[in-house]
Amino acid sequence: MNDGVNGVALAVFIFFFLAVTVMGFMAARWRAAENANNLDEWGLGGRSFGTWVTWFLLGGDLYTAYTFVAVPAAVYAAGAAGFFAVPYTILVYPLIFTFLPRLWSVSHKHGYVTTSDFVRGRFGSKGLSLAVAVTGILATMPYIALQLVGIQAVLDVMGVGGGEDTNWFIKDLPLLIAFGVLAAYTYSSGLRAPALIAFVKDTLIYIVIVVAIIYIPIKLGGFDDIFAKAGDAFSQTNEATGKPRGALTPPEASQWAYATLALGSALALFMYPHSITATLSSRSREVIRRNTTILPLYSLMLGLLALLGFMAIAAGVKVDNGQLAIPQLFEDMFPDWFAGVAFAAIGIGALVPAAIMSIAAANLFTRNIYKDFLKPDATPEQETKVSKLVSLLVKVGALAFVLTMDKTVAINFQLLGGIWILQTFPALVGGLFTRWFHRWALLAGWAVGMVYGTVAAYGVASPTQKHFGGSQKEIPGIGEIGYIGLTAFVLNVAVTVALTVVLRALKAPDGIDETSPEDYRADAGDPGVRAERPVEAAGAAVKAPGGH
Repeated sequence: MNDGVNGVALAVFIFFFLAVTVMGFMAARWRAAENANNLDEWGLGGRSFGTWVTWFLLGGDLYTAYTFVAVPAAVYAAGAAGFFAVPYTILVYPLIFTFLPRLWSVSHKHGYVTTSDFVRGRFGSKGLSLAVAVTGILATMPYIALQLVGIQAVLDVMGVGGGEDTNWFIKDLPLLIAFGVLAAYTYSSGLRAPALIAFVKDTLIYIVIVVAIIYIPIKLGGFDDIFAKAGDAFSQTNEATGKPRGALTPPEASQWAYATLALGSALALFMYPHSITATLSSRSREVIRRNTTILPLYSLMLGLLALLGFMAIAAGVKVDNGQLAIPQLFEDMFPDWFAGVAFAAIGIGALVPAAIMSIAAANLFTRNIYKDFLKPDATPEQETKVSKLVSLLVKVGALAFVLTMDKTVAINFQLLGGIWILQTFPALVGGLFTRWFHRWALLAGWAVGMVYGTVAAYGVASPTQKHFGGSQKEIPGIGEIGYIGLTAFVLNVAVTVALTVVLRALKAPDGIDETSPEDYRADAGDPGVRAERPVEAAGAAVKAPGGH
Protein backbone atom coordinates (compact mmCIF):
# COMPACT_ATOMS: atom_id res chain seq x y z
CA MET A 1 0.00 0.00 0.00
CA ASN A 2 1.32 3.40 -0.92
CA ASP A 3 2.41 5.78 1.82
CA GLY A 4 1.06 9.31 2.11
CA VAL A 5 -1.90 10.99 0.45
CA ASN A 6 -2.59 10.51 -3.26
CA GLY A 7 -3.25 14.18 -3.96
CA VAL A 8 -4.44 13.82 -7.55
CA ALA A 9 -6.86 11.00 -6.76
CA LEU A 10 -8.11 12.90 -3.71
CA ALA A 11 -8.71 16.06 -5.77
CA VAL A 12 -10.79 14.13 -8.33
CA PHE A 13 -12.69 12.40 -5.54
CA ILE A 14 -13.48 15.74 -3.87
CA PHE A 15 -14.63 17.23 -7.19
CA PHE A 16 -17.21 14.50 -7.73
CA PHE A 17 -18.23 14.52 -4.07
CA LEU A 18 -18.90 18.27 -4.21
CA ALA A 19 -20.80 17.85 -7.47
CA VAL A 20 -23.20 15.27 -6.05
CA THR A 21 -23.57 17.32 -2.86
CA VAL A 22 -24.82 20.25 -4.92
CA MET A 23 -27.12 17.89 -6.81
CA GLY A 24 -28.43 16.49 -3.53
CA PHE A 25 -29.56 19.89 -2.29
CA MET A 26 -30.87 20.96 -5.71
CA ALA A 27 -32.99 17.80 -5.84
CA ALA A 28 -35.45 19.40 -3.41
CA ARG A 29 -36.65 21.55 -6.33
CA TRP A 30 -36.68 18.71 -8.87
CA ARG A 31 -40.29 17.81 -9.64
CA ALA A 32 -41.22 19.69 -6.48
CA ALA A 33 -44.81 19.54 -5.24
CA GLU A 34 -46.81 22.45 -3.86
CA ASN A 35 -47.05 20.60 -0.56
CA ALA A 36 -43.98 18.47 0.20
CA ASN A 37 -45.02 17.76 3.79
CA ASN A 38 -46.20 14.19 3.30
CA LEU A 39 -44.43 10.86 2.95
CA ASP A 40 -45.56 10.38 -0.64
CA GLU A 41 -43.44 13.40 -1.56
CA TRP A 42 -40.49 13.23 0.84
CA GLY A 43 -40.23 9.44 1.20
CA LEU A 44 -41.36 8.29 -2.26
CA GLY A 45 -40.46 11.20 -4.53
CA GLY A 46 -44.12 11.93 -5.24
CA ARG A 47 -44.54 8.42 -6.73
CA SER A 48 -43.62 10.12 -10.00
CA PHE A 49 -40.49 8.43 -11.38
CA GLY A 50 -40.51 6.98 -14.90
CA THR A 51 -38.65 4.01 -16.37
CA TRP A 52 -35.11 5.42 -16.52
CA VAL A 53 -35.18 7.28 -13.22
CA THR A 54 -36.51 4.14 -11.54
CA TRP A 55 -33.86 2.01 -13.25
CA PHE A 56 -31.03 4.20 -12.02
CA LEU A 57 -32.63 4.48 -8.57
CA LEU A 58 -33.07 0.72 -8.19
CA GLY A 59 -29.59 0.09 -9.57
CA GLY A 60 -28.12 2.67 -7.22
CA ASP A 61 -30.10 1.10 -4.41
CA LEU A 62 -29.19 -2.56 -4.99
CA TYR A 63 -25.64 -2.31 -6.34
CA THR A 64 -23.95 -0.46 -3.52
CA ALA A 65 -20.44 0.59 -2.56
CA TYR A 66 -20.27 -2.52 -0.44
CA THR A 67 -21.16 -4.60 -3.52
CA PHE A 68 -18.37 -2.84 -5.41
CA VAL A 69 -15.91 -3.67 -2.62
CA ALA A 70 -17.18 -6.95 -1.15
CA VAL A 71 -18.03 -9.10 -4.20
CA PRO A 72 -14.54 -8.96 -5.78
CA ALA A 73 -13.07 -9.08 -2.25
CA ALA A 74 -14.84 -12.43 -1.73
CA VAL A 75 -13.40 -13.68 -5.03
CA TYR A 76 -9.97 -12.36 -3.99
CA ALA A 77 -10.20 -14.26 -0.70
CA ALA A 78 -11.85 -17.54 -1.72
CA GLY A 79 -12.23 -17.74 -5.48
CA ALA A 80 -15.36 -18.88 -7.29
CA ALA A 81 -17.47 -18.95 -4.13
CA GLY A 82 -17.59 -15.16 -4.36
CA PHE A 83 -19.49 -15.40 -7.65
CA PHE A 84 -22.69 -16.48 -5.85
CA ALA A 85 -23.89 -12.86 -6.22
CA VAL A 86 -24.09 -13.24 -10.00
CA PRO A 87 -26.59 -16.15 -10.18
CA TYR A 88 -28.69 -14.72 -7.38
CA THR A 89 -29.15 -11.43 -9.22
CA ILE A 90 -30.14 -13.45 -12.30
CA LEU A 91 -32.67 -15.46 -10.29
CA VAL A 92 -34.21 -12.42 -8.64
CA TYR A 93 -35.59 -10.63 -11.70
CA PRO A 94 -38.04 -13.29 -12.94
CA LEU A 95 -39.11 -13.64 -9.31
CA ILE A 96 -39.88 -9.96 -8.80
CA PHE A 97 -41.61 -9.76 -12.19
CA THR A 98 -44.34 -11.94 -10.65
CA PHE A 99 -45.01 -9.94 -7.50
CA LEU A 100 -43.65 -6.38 -7.63
CA PRO A 101 -46.31 -5.10 -10.07
CA ARG A 102 -49.00 -6.48 -7.75
CA LEU A 103 -47.40 -4.77 -4.76
CA TRP A 104 -47.13 -1.49 -6.66
CA SER A 105 -50.81 -1.65 -7.69
CA VAL A 106 -52.26 -2.33 -4.26
CA SER A 107 -49.91 0.18 -2.62
CA HIS A 108 -50.84 2.84 -5.15
CA LYS A 109 -54.54 2.17 -4.68
CA HIS A 110 -54.43 2.40 -0.87
CA GLY A 111 -51.55 4.83 -0.35
CA TYR A 112 -49.23 2.27 1.27
CA VAL A 113 -45.73 3.62 1.85
CA THR A 114 -44.10 0.51 3.35
CA THR A 115 -44.41 -3.26 3.16
CA SER A 116 -45.78 -3.21 6.71
CA ASP A 117 -48.59 -0.92 5.54
CA PHE A 118 -49.59 -3.62 3.06
CA VAL A 119 -49.31 -6.45 5.59
CA ARG A 120 -51.48 -4.55 8.07
CA GLY A 121 -54.08 -3.78 5.40
CA ARG A 122 -54.10 -7.28 3.92
CA PHE A 123 -54.26 -9.29 7.16
CA GLY A 124 -55.76 -6.73 9.52
CA SER A 125 -52.95 -7.35 11.99
CA LYS A 126 -50.90 -4.60 13.62
CA GLY A 127 -48.82 -7.25 15.38
CA LEU A 128 -47.72 -8.88 12.13
CA SER A 129 -47.16 -5.43 10.62
CA LEU A 130 -44.98 -4.50 13.61
CA ALA A 131 -42.93 -7.70 13.22
CA VAL A 132 -42.25 -6.90 9.56
CA ALA A 133 -41.36 -3.29 10.40
CA VAL A 134 -38.97 -4.16 13.23
CA THR A 135 -37.30 -6.81 11.07
CA GLY A 136 -36.85 -4.31 8.25
CA ILE A 137 -35.28 -1.71 10.52
CA LEU A 138 -32.94 -4.23 12.18
CA ALA A 139 -31.83 -5.65 8.82
CA THR A 140 -31.26 -2.21 7.30
CA MET A 141 -29.12 -0.64 10.04
CA PRO A 142 -25.95 -2.74 9.49
CA TYR A 143 -26.47 -2.41 5.72
CA ILE A 144 -26.18 1.38 6.07
CA ALA A 145 -23.10 0.90 8.23
CA LEU A 146 -21.45 -1.14 5.49
CA GLN A 147 -21.89 1.70 3.02
CA LEU A 148 -19.83 3.85 5.36
CA VAL A 149 -17.29 1.00 5.52
CA GLY A 150 -17.06 1.27 1.73
CA ILE A 151 -16.28 4.98 1.93
CA GLN A 152 -13.76 4.32 4.68
CA ALA A 153 -11.96 1.72 2.52
CA VAL A 154 -11.50 4.28 -0.26
CA LEU A 155 -10.29 6.95 2.17
CA ASP A 156 -7.79 4.50 3.70
CA VAL A 157 -6.28 3.64 0.32
CA MET A 158 -6.01 7.33 -0.63
CA GLY A 159 -4.11 7.90 2.62
CA VAL A 160 -6.72 10.25 4.09
CA GLY A 161 -7.08 10.37 7.86
CA GLY A 162 -3.57 9.43 8.91
CA GLY A 163 -2.23 6.18 10.32
CA GLU A 164 -3.38 3.91 13.09
CA ASP A 165 -1.73 6.13 15.74
CA THR A 166 -3.57 9.25 14.58
CA ASN A 167 -6.12 10.84 16.93
CA TRP A 168 -9.48 9.16 16.32
CA PHE A 169 -11.22 12.44 15.51
CA ILE A 170 -8.68 13.43 12.86
CA LYS A 171 -8.63 9.89 11.45
CA ASP A 172 -12.42 9.73 11.10
CA LEU A 173 -13.02 13.39 10.21
CA PRO A 174 -13.41 12.74 6.44
CA LEU A 175 -16.03 10.08 7.17
CA LEU A 176 -17.80 12.43 9.60
CA ILE A 177 -17.91 15.14 6.91
CA ALA A 178 -19.30 12.71 4.32
CA PHE A 179 -21.92 11.57 6.83
CA GLY A 180 -22.90 15.14 7.68
CA VAL A 181 -23.39 16.08 4.03
CA LEU A 182 -25.39 12.90 3.36
CA ALA A 183 -27.62 13.56 6.37
CA ALA A 184 -28.22 17.18 5.37
CA TYR A 185 -29.35 16.67 1.79
CA THR A 186 -31.38 13.56 2.65
CA TYR A 187 -33.24 15.58 5.29
CA SER A 188 -33.78 18.41 2.83
CA SER A 189 -34.62 16.55 -0.40
CA GLY A 190 -35.83 13.12 0.64
CA LEU A 191 -35.84 10.39 -2.02
CA ARG A 192 -35.32 12.88 -4.83
CA ALA A 193 -31.67 13.35 -3.74
CA PRO A 194 -30.50 9.74 -4.25
CA ALA A 195 -32.67 9.47 -7.37
CA LEU A 196 -30.83 12.38 -8.99
CA ILE A 197 -27.38 11.36 -7.73
CA ALA A 198 -27.91 7.78 -8.95
CA PHE A 199 -27.41 8.99 -12.53
CA VAL A 200 -23.85 10.11 -11.69
CA LYS A 201 -23.11 7.09 -9.53
CA ASP A 202 -24.12 4.46 -12.08
CA THR A 203 -22.49 6.28 -15.00
CA LEU A 204 -19.19 6.39 -13.11
CA ILE A 205 -19.45 2.72 -12.13
CA TYR A 206 -20.10 1.57 -15.69
CA ILE A 207 -17.19 3.66 -16.98
CA VAL A 208 -14.83 2.29 -14.32
CA ILE A 209 -15.86 -1.34 -14.91
CA VAL A 210 -15.55 -1.11 -18.69
CA VAL A 211 -12.12 0.53 -18.45
CA ALA A 212 -10.94 -1.89 -15.75
CA ILE A 213 -12.01 -5.02 -17.62
CA ILE A 214 -10.06 -3.90 -20.70
CA TYR A 215 -7.12 -1.89 -19.31
CA ILE A 216 -6.03 -4.03 -16.33
CA PRO A 217 -5.84 -7.38 -18.21
CA ILE A 218 -3.71 -5.70 -20.89
CA LYS A 219 -1.26 -4.55 -18.18
CA LEU A 220 -1.27 -8.00 -16.54
CA GLY A 221 -0.65 -10.01 -19.73
CA GLY A 222 -4.18 -11.15 -20.49
CA PHE A 223 -6.80 -13.32 -18.82
CA ASP A 224 -4.77 -16.53 -19.30
CA ASP A 225 -2.05 -15.18 -17.01
CA ILE A 226 -4.63 -13.75 -14.58
CA PHE A 227 -6.41 -17.09 -14.12
CA ALA A 228 -3.13 -19.02 -13.95
CA LYS A 229 -1.79 -16.81 -11.17
CA ALA A 230 -5.12 -16.92 -9.33
CA GLY A 231 -5.20 -20.72 -9.58
CA ASP A 232 -1.68 -20.94 -8.14
CA ALA A 233 -2.62 -18.60 -5.29
CA PHE A 234 -5.78 -20.55 -4.41
CA SER A 235 -3.86 -23.82 -4.30
CA GLN A 236 -1.72 -22.50 -1.44
CA THR A 237 -2.64 -23.71 2.06
CA ASN A 238 -4.39 -21.24 4.34
CA GLU A 239 -2.48 -21.36 7.64
CA ALA A 240 -5.60 -20.47 9.67
CA THR A 241 -7.70 -23.36 8.30
CA GLY A 242 -5.11 -25.84 7.05
CA LYS A 243 -7.01 -26.05 3.74
CA PRO A 244 -6.42 -24.53 0.30
CA ARG A 245 -7.16 -20.82 0.18
CA GLY A 246 -9.89 -21.23 -2.45
CA ALA A 247 -10.68 -22.54 -5.92
CA LEU A 248 -11.36 -21.26 -9.44
CA THR A 249 -14.48 -23.45 -9.53
CA PRO A 250 -16.66 -24.45 -6.55
CA PRO A 251 -15.68 -27.93 -5.28
CA GLU A 252 -18.44 -30.54 -4.96
CA ALA A 253 -18.43 -30.25 -1.17
CA SER A 254 -19.44 -26.59 -1.30
CA GLN A 255 -22.11 -26.77 -4.00
CA TRP A 256 -25.02 -26.93 -1.55
CA ALA A 257 -23.65 -23.89 0.26
CA TYR A 258 -23.22 -22.02 -3.03
CA ALA A 259 -26.69 -22.90 -4.35
CA THR A 260 -28.61 -22.23 -1.12
CA LEU A 261 -26.82 -18.93 -0.56
CA ALA A 262 -27.66 -17.80 -4.10
CA LEU A 263 -31.33 -18.86 -3.82
CA GLY A 264 -31.79 -17.45 -0.32
CA SER A 265 -30.19 -14.15 -1.30
CA ALA A 266 -32.45 -13.91 -4.36
CA LEU A 267 -35.55 -14.42 -2.21
CA ALA A 268 -34.34 -11.86 0.34
CA LEU A 269 -33.17 -9.01 -1.90
CA PHE A 270 -36.53 -7.37 -2.53
CA MET A 271 -37.70 -7.93 1.03
CA TYR A 272 -35.35 -5.14 2.13
CA PRO A 273 -37.26 -1.89 2.82
CA HIS A 274 -35.02 0.20 0.55
CA SER A 275 -35.77 -2.05 -2.44
CA ILE A 276 -39.50 -1.56 -1.93
CA THR A 277 -39.12 2.20 -1.34
CA ALA A 278 -37.44 2.59 -4.73
CA THR A 279 -40.11 0.40 -6.34
CA LEU A 280 -43.07 2.33 -4.92
CA SER A 281 -41.58 5.63 -6.11
CA SER A 282 -42.34 4.75 -9.75
CA ARG A 283 -45.34 6.29 -11.45
CA SER A 284 -46.98 3.24 -13.03
CA ARG A 285 -47.23 -0.52 -12.89
CA GLU A 286 -45.71 -0.75 -16.35
CA VAL A 287 -42.57 1.05 -15.16
CA ILE A 288 -41.98 -1.80 -12.70
CA ARG A 289 -42.49 -4.46 -15.37
CA ARG A 290 -40.06 -2.73 -17.72
CA ASN A 291 -37.46 -2.44 -14.99
CA THR A 292 -37.51 -6.15 -14.24
CA THR A 293 -36.51 -6.72 -17.87
CA ILE A 294 -33.65 -4.17 -18.04
CA LEU A 295 -32.21 -4.45 -14.51
CA PRO A 296 -30.29 -7.63 -15.51
CA LEU A 297 -27.83 -5.28 -17.24
CA TYR A 298 -26.52 -4.70 -13.74
CA SER A 299 -25.93 -8.46 -13.37
CA LEU A 300 -23.63 -8.31 -16.40
CA MET A 301 -21.75 -5.48 -14.71
CA LEU A 302 -21.59 -7.51 -11.48
CA GLY A 303 -20.04 -10.49 -13.26
CA LEU A 304 -17.33 -8.28 -14.71
CA LEU A 305 -16.84 -6.64 -11.33
CA ALA A 306 -16.27 -10.02 -9.65
CA LEU A 307 -13.39 -10.71 -12.06
CA LEU A 308 -11.49 -7.86 -10.42
CA GLY A 309 -10.85 -10.21 -7.50
CA PHE A 310 -8.76 -12.45 -9.75
CA MET A 311 -7.00 -9.41 -11.18
CA ALA A 312 -6.05 -8.22 -7.68
CA ILE A 313 -4.36 -11.58 -7.05
CA ALA A 314 -2.54 -11.48 -10.38
CA ALA A 315 -1.41 -7.90 -9.72
CA GLY A 316 0.17 -8.97 -6.43
CA VAL A 317 -2.12 -6.90 -4.22
CA LYS A 318 -1.38 -7.69 -0.56
CA VAL A 319 -3.76 -6.33 2.08
CA ASP A 320 -4.60 -7.43 5.62
CA ASN A 321 -8.23 -6.41 5.13
CA GLY A 322 -9.77 -8.00 2.01
CA GLN A 323 -12.18 -5.07 1.67
CA LEU A 324 -9.20 -2.92 0.62
CA ALA A 325 -8.15 -5.24 -2.23
CA ILE A 326 -10.07 -3.56 -5.05
CA PRO A 327 -9.43 0.06 -4.02
CA GLN A 328 -5.75 -0.90 -3.74
CA LEU A 329 -5.88 -2.54 -7.19
CA PHE A 330 -7.19 0.71 -8.64
CA GLU A 331 -4.50 2.67 -6.82
CA ASP A 332 -1.77 0.40 -8.17
CA MET A 333 -2.97 -0.06 -11.76
CA PHE A 334 -4.67 3.16 -12.82
CA PRO A 335 -3.18 6.61 -13.40
CA ASP A 336 -3.81 8.77 -10.36
CA TRP A 337 -6.55 10.82 -12.02
CA PHE A 338 -8.55 7.75 -13.08
CA ALA A 339 -8.00 6.11 -9.70
CA GLY A 340 -9.75 9.20 -8.33
CA VAL A 341 -12.67 8.56 -10.70
CA ALA A 342 -12.86 4.94 -9.50
CA PHE A 343 -12.74 6.01 -5.85
CA ALA A 344 -15.48 8.55 -6.52
CA ALA A 345 -17.63 5.79 -8.07
CA ILE A 346 -17.28 3.73 -4.88
CA GLY A 347 -17.81 6.71 -2.58
CA ILE A 348 -20.91 7.95 -4.40
CA GLY A 349 -22.00 4.32 -4.62
CA ALA A 350 -22.21 4.45 -0.83
CA LEU A 351 -24.13 7.72 -0.58
CA VAL A 352 -27.05 6.70 -2.82
CA PRO A 353 -28.07 3.45 -1.06
CA ALA A 354 -27.30 4.87 2.40
CA ALA A 355 -29.77 7.69 1.73
CA ILE A 356 -32.48 5.35 0.43
CA MET A 357 -31.95 2.89 3.29
CA SER A 358 -32.23 5.59 5.94
CA ILE A 359 -35.43 6.92 4.32
CA ALA A 360 -36.91 3.41 4.12
CA ALA A 361 -36.12 2.64 7.77
CA ALA A 362 -37.53 6.03 8.84
CA ASN A 363 -40.75 5.41 6.90
CA LEU A 364 -41.18 2.04 8.62
CA PHE A 365 -40.78 3.60 12.04
CA THR A 366 -43.10 6.50 11.25
CA ARG A 367 -45.94 4.59 9.61
CA ASN A 368 -45.85 1.29 11.47
CA ILE A 369 -44.62 2.19 14.96
CA TYR A 370 -45.20 5.91 15.54
CA LYS A 371 -48.55 6.19 13.74
CA ASP A 372 -49.89 2.71 14.49
CA PHE A 373 -48.97 2.59 18.19
CA LEU A 374 -47.89 6.01 19.48
CA LYS A 375 -49.92 8.67 17.66
CA PRO A 376 -52.73 7.22 15.52
CA ASP A 377 -54.07 10.70 14.70
CA ALA A 378 -50.72 11.98 13.33
CA THR A 379 -51.16 14.37 10.41
CA PRO A 380 -49.19 13.95 7.14
CA GLU A 381 -47.03 16.91 8.20
CA GLN A 382 -46.24 15.27 11.55
CA GLU A 383 -45.43 11.98 9.84
CA THR A 384 -43.00 13.71 7.50
CA LYS A 385 -41.29 15.57 10.33
CA VAL A 386 -40.86 12.37 12.36
CA SER A 387 -39.56 10.47 9.34
CA LYS A 388 -36.97 13.16 8.62
CA LEU A 389 -35.74 13.10 12.22
CA VAL A 390 -35.62 9.31 12.34
CA SER A 391 -33.66 9.20 9.08
CA LEU A 392 -31.00 11.30 10.85
CA LEU A 393 -31.01 9.03 13.91
CA VAL A 394 -30.65 5.95 11.73
CA LYS A 395 -27.57 7.39 10.05
CA VAL A 396 -26.11 8.43 13.42
CA GLY A 397 -26.61 4.87 14.65
CA ALA A 398 -24.91 3.45 11.56
CA LEU A 399 -22.00 5.88 11.96
CA ALA A 400 -21.59 4.96 15.63
CA PHE A 401 -21.65 1.30 14.60
CA VAL A 402 -18.78 1.84 12.15
CA LEU A 403 -16.68 4.01 14.46
CA THR A 404 -17.00 1.91 17.61
CA MET A 405 -17.04 -1.68 16.35
CA ASP A 406 -14.69 -3.87 14.37
CA LYS A 407 -15.58 -3.93 10.66
CA THR A 408 -15.94 -7.72 10.81
CA VAL A 409 -18.76 -7.25 13.30
CA ALA A 410 -20.57 -4.94 10.88
CA ILE A 411 -20.22 -7.50 8.09
CA ASN A 412 -21.54 -10.32 10.27
CA PHE A 413 -24.52 -8.26 11.39
CA GLN A 414 -25.32 -7.57 7.74
CA LEU A 415 -25.21 -11.32 7.07
CA LEU A 416 -27.55 -11.79 10.02
CA GLY A 417 -29.80 -9.07 8.58
CA GLY A 418 -30.13 -11.10 5.37
CA ILE A 419 -31.27 -14.12 7.41
CA TRP A 420 -33.81 -11.96 9.25
CA ILE A 421 -35.29 -10.11 6.30
CA LEU A 422 -35.97 -13.38 4.45
CA GLN A 423 -38.42 -14.31 7.20
CA THR A 424 -40.81 -11.56 6.05
CA PHE A 425 -41.24 -13.26 2.64
CA PRO A 426 -44.30 -15.41 3.51
CA ALA A 427 -46.28 -12.43 4.86
CA LEU A 428 -45.39 -10.07 2.02
CA VAL A 429 -45.23 -12.24 -1.10
CA GLY A 430 -47.71 -14.81 0.20
CA GLY A 431 -50.14 -12.02 1.00
CA LEU A 432 -49.92 -10.66 -2.54
CA PHE A 433 -51.33 -13.87 -4.00
CA THR A 434 -53.49 -15.44 -1.31
CA ARG A 435 -55.16 -14.71 1.99
CA TRP A 436 -55.28 -18.37 2.99
CA PHE A 437 -52.39 -17.97 5.44
CA HIS A 438 -53.72 -17.03 8.87
CA ARG A 439 -52.25 -13.90 10.46
CA TRP A 440 -51.37 -15.74 13.69
CA ALA A 441 -49.69 -18.55 11.75
CA LEU A 442 -47.62 -16.03 9.78
CA LEU A 443 -46.52 -14.38 13.02
CA ALA A 444 -45.59 -17.73 14.56
CA GLY A 445 -43.68 -18.80 11.43
CA TRP A 446 -41.82 -15.48 11.42
CA ALA A 447 -40.86 -15.96 15.08
CA VAL A 448 -39.60 -19.52 14.50
CA GLY A 449 -37.54 -18.42 11.50
CA MET A 450 -36.07 -15.47 13.39
CA VAL A 451 -35.14 -17.52 16.46
CA TYR A 452 -33.68 -20.44 14.52
CA GLY A 453 -31.74 -18.17 12.17
CA THR A 454 -30.28 -16.07 14.99
CA VAL A 455 -29.34 -19.05 17.19
CA ALA A 456 -27.83 -20.97 14.27
CA ALA A 457 -25.79 -17.96 13.15
CA TYR A 458 -24.63 -17.37 16.74
CA GLY A 459 -23.19 -20.89 16.77
CA VAL A 460 -21.07 -20.40 13.65
CA ALA A 461 -17.39 -19.81 14.44
CA SER A 462 -14.60 -18.59 12.17
CA PRO A 463 -10.80 -18.46 12.53
CA THR A 464 -11.14 -14.90 13.86
CA GLN A 465 -14.23 -15.04 16.07
CA LYS A 466 -16.26 -17.40 18.20
CA HIS A 467 -19.82 -16.35 17.26
CA PHE A 468 -21.57 -15.01 14.13
CA GLY A 469 -18.59 -16.15 12.10
CA GLY A 470 -20.63 -16.79 8.95
CA SER A 471 -24.05 -17.54 7.53
CA GLN A 472 -23.71 -21.23 6.62
CA LYS A 473 -24.30 -24.32 8.73
CA GLU A 474 -25.30 -27.97 8.37
CA ILE A 475 -28.90 -28.32 7.15
CA PRO A 476 -30.88 -30.48 9.62
CA GLY A 477 -31.99 -33.78 8.09
CA ILE A 478 -29.81 -33.38 4.99
CA GLY A 479 -26.33 -33.16 6.44
CA GLU A 480 -25.04 -30.73 3.81
CA ILE A 481 -23.69 -27.26 4.59
CA GLY A 482 -26.19 -24.62 3.46
CA TYR A 483 -27.35 -21.06 3.94
CA ILE A 484 -28.91 -20.59 7.38
CA GLY A 485 -31.40 -18.03 6.07
CA LEU A 486 -32.92 -20.51 3.61
CA THR A 487 -33.18 -23.24 6.27
CA ALA A 488 -34.90 -20.77 8.60
CA PHE A 489 -37.23 -19.77 5.75
CA VAL A 490 -38.23 -23.41 5.11
CA LEU A 491 -39.00 -23.82 8.84
CA ASN A 492 -40.95 -20.54 8.73
CA VAL A 493 -43.11 -21.74 5.83
CA ALA A 494 -43.65 -25.19 7.38
CA VAL A 495 -44.85 -23.70 10.67
CA THR A 496 -47.02 -21.15 8.85
CA VAL A 497 -48.75 -23.81 6.71
CA ALA A 498 -49.23 -26.27 9.59
CA LEU A 499 -50.65 -23.65 11.97
CA THR A 500 -52.87 -22.19 9.25
CA VAL A 501 -54.47 -25.62 8.76
CA VAL A 502 -55.06 -25.90 12.51
CA LEU A 503 -56.36 -22.35 12.92
CA ARG A 504 -58.67 -22.70 9.92
CA ALA A 505 -60.05 -25.91 11.39
CA LEU A 506 -60.62 -24.12 14.71
CA LYS A 507 -62.23 -21.19 12.85
CA ALA A 508 -59.88 -18.71 14.49
CA PRO A 509 -60.91 -15.14 13.61
CA ASP A 510 -59.32 -13.46 10.60
CA GLY A 511 -58.42 -9.81 10.53
CA ILE A 512 -60.22 -7.45 8.16
CA ASP A 513 -58.80 -7.38 4.61
CA GLU A 514 -59.12 -3.83 3.29
CA THR A 515 -57.99 -4.82 -0.20
CA SER A 516 -59.99 -6.34 -3.08
CA PRO A 517 -58.86 -8.59 -5.98
CA GLU A 518 -58.94 -5.80 -8.56
CA ASP A 519 -56.58 -3.67 -6.40
CA TYR A 520 -53.69 -5.97 -7.36
CA ARG A 521 -54.04 -5.19 -11.07
CA ALA A 522 -54.78 -1.44 -10.81
CA ASP A 523 -52.64 1.08 -12.66
CA ALA A 524 -52.25 4.84 -12.44
CA GLY A 525 -55.24 6.56 -14.00
CA ASP A 526 -57.65 3.66 -13.38
CA PRO A 527 -60.98 4.63 -11.76
CA GLY A 528 -60.69 4.73 -7.99
CA VAL A 529 -56.90 4.82 -7.97
CA ARG A 530 -55.27 7.62 -5.99
CA ALA A 531 -54.80 10.66 -8.21
CA GLU A 532 -51.27 11.85 -8.87
CA ARG A 533 -50.09 15.33 -9.61
CA PRO A 534 -48.75 15.86 -13.14
CA VAL A 535 -45.03 15.36 -13.38
CA GLU A 536 -42.51 16.98 -15.64
CA ALA A 537 -39.37 15.26 -16.74
CA ALA A 538 -36.27 17.34 -17.25
CA GLY A 539 -36.56 19.13 -20.57
CA ALA A 540 -39.94 17.56 -21.39
CA ALA A 541 -43.51 18.77 -21.43
CA VAL A 542 -45.85 18.08 -18.53
CA LYS A 543 -47.35 14.62 -18.80
CA ALA A 544 -50.59 13.30 -17.43
CA PRO A 545 -50.42 10.86 -14.51
CA GLY A 546 -49.29 7.47 -15.68
CA GLY A 547 -47.99 8.80 -19.00
CA HIS A 548 -44.84 7.28 -20.51
